[in-house]
Amino acid sequence: MHDLTSGFDAELRRSGLGLDEAENELGISGRQIRRYISGESEVPKLVRDRLRDLAARRNRSAAQPKFEFIDLFAGIGGLRLGFEAIGGRCVFTSEWDRWAQVTYSRNFPEQDDHVMVGDITPFGADPGRIPRHDVLLAGFPCQPFSLAGVSKKNSLGRKHGFEDAKQGNLFFEIERILRHHRPAAFLLENVKHLQRHDKGRTFEVIRRTLEDDLGYKISHRVISAEPWVPQKRERIFIAGFREDAGFTFDGFDNVIPPKEHWPKMGAILQSHNEVDSKYTLSTKLWDYLQAYREKHEKAGNGFGYGLVGPKDVARTLSARYFKDGSEILVEQKGRRPRRLTPKECARLMGFEGGDREWLIPVSDTQAYRQFGNAVVVPVVETVARYMEPALHRILGISAPRHGESVQAFG
Repeated sequence: MHDLTSGFDAELRRSGLGLDEAENELGISGRQIRRYISGESEVPKLVRDRLRDLAARRNRSAAQPKFEFIDLFAGIGGLRLGFEAIGGRCVFTSEWDRWAQVTYSRNFPEQDDHVMVGDITPFGADPGRIPRHDVLLAGFPCQPFSLAGVSKKNSLGRKHGFEDAKQGNLFFEIERILRHHRPAAFLLENVKHLQRHDKGRTFEVIRRTLEDDLGYKISHRVISAEPWVPQKRERIFIAGFREDAGFTFDGFDNVIPPKEHWPKMGAILQSHNEVDSKYTLSTKLWDYLQAYREKHEKAGNGFGYGLVGPKDVARTLSARYFKDGSEILVEQKGRRPRRLTPKECARLMGFEGGDREWLIPVSDTQAYRQFGNAVVVPVVETVARYMEPALHRILGISAPRHGESVQAFG
């Protein structure tokens, strides 16, 4: 586990409290606060909880939200960050993984009336238990539809897609909630392969459910993360509006950063002296990966590790990264390559960058899984800002000043 004192500085800054204010509000000396920041002293749970409570209250009173949204299959909160960036307030979260809940809770000091649950199915069965909301966000489970997931399940003789009773049918929990609450808009996210799964029949069921059965006007687009972060990660986004708000992804190219500004790995990599030697591959693992790659190259397959340097763009970070790190290995001159650190994964996924810091209160293994399953935050921020004018029209909110797309790295 990561040292819980490591995030105190970030939490203090997130609270908006100056040192003098923190002394008064927390009832401790400035000298002791500096010890907490430096890690010299362990932060008592009572102090940390008090700080989070103060942060939540200050954030709640700082500005009235423009709209309210719910965050389903939330992971560690990437979709939430995008819609908070345009003035939304989260009123309900569902995430079944307990370690993802830990990371989510650490990074989102909640307001008093926020609800967080694990399994969404009881709430799909009784959607009235979910608070009223204007926007529904959902990164519903992608494994039943992903190319890798389908291939693996085929090899094991298992069902996939909507026939996967455990995960594939969770889309219909979204349908039940939309049918009951009729929010003004929604945004769904999934793997690129969703469009092609089962020869397009899966996507047609989704389209027919959202458009024909529920009456939403939808538009979808596969978006690559490469313009915002140095990663070749493609995901499909499906946006829907209860009324015809004139929304379409057709003009999305206009908000993509110019190619000369697309970042490379050098923008996210930590310096050599910041990286623990434990992230360097063992001789045994490195020999295995080289032999594995050579074997498949001779067979004409594209399998093998991916090696990157500061001027490169990485492959897609996956939830299996904790196993061997093979899809993204960082070159080290004169040494065996290494895995990305969890901090670098946070940057690669856009959870950290610019003024944003991200707390990682879980083990490396859990952190790799969480980032591999997450959305790329700057992509969601850009999609949210692109949806914002249509959302304001349907909610009757005064039109915002037109803003530029959000970039994670300058």
